[in-house]
Amino acid sequence: MDVSEHQQRVDWEAVAAAGVQFAFVRIGNRGATEGLLGVDEFFFQNADGATRAGIPLSAYFFSQSVNEDEAREEAAFAMEQLRVAEQGGASFQYVAYDHEPVDIDGARANDLPAHQFTANARAFCEAVAQAGYAPMLYGNQTDLLRLTANERRAWPLWLAEYGVEAPSAPFNFALWQYTNTGTVPGINTPADLNIWFETA
Repeated sequence: MDVSEHQQRVDWEAVAAAGVQFAFVRIGNRGATEGLLGVDEFFFQNADGATRAGIPLSAYFFSQSVNEDEAREEAAFAMEQLRVAEQGGASFQYVAYDHEPVDIDGARANDLPAHQFTANARAFCEAVAQAGYAPMLYGNQTDLLRLTANERRAWPLWLAEYGVEAPSAPFNFALWQYTNTGTVPGINTPADLNIWFETA
């Protein structure tokens, strides 16, 4: 599963007892209109709770970068938070880059041309890799098809596609987020559920 502050407080022991095999927690985001960076309200709590419950952990950052410099800034900000969480005992398998349109008036990054969208993703992932973490790219088919084939081959992909019995994306991917309305013991809101097909 993957969670953010939108799920509020998570009972990670109940999540583990329900058989959840891995979790992605949101590190933070860039604001869609002002462009300010912020830490997810529950990131550190989720990282600690998942770690204590023995659930393998990865993380993601919700980007609204408009250029490569902002994407690198987001990566550096994300790494800072990960290192703080690691001091508390957490460890992270992957760090995913999530850049998608938002339904907010004045959203600054909604209409990026494909070449800029791709350049931002590359800049974030390269910075993550240089810091010693394993990058991943998240999105639906529309988002991921805006990337070049080189980017789709360079890093594992995490596909969001709901309401289908089997994913239909015409490219390889490692994870499939198949619903955003799942039910998980220990979470009082709808949850995103995923299947992990491979680890590399």
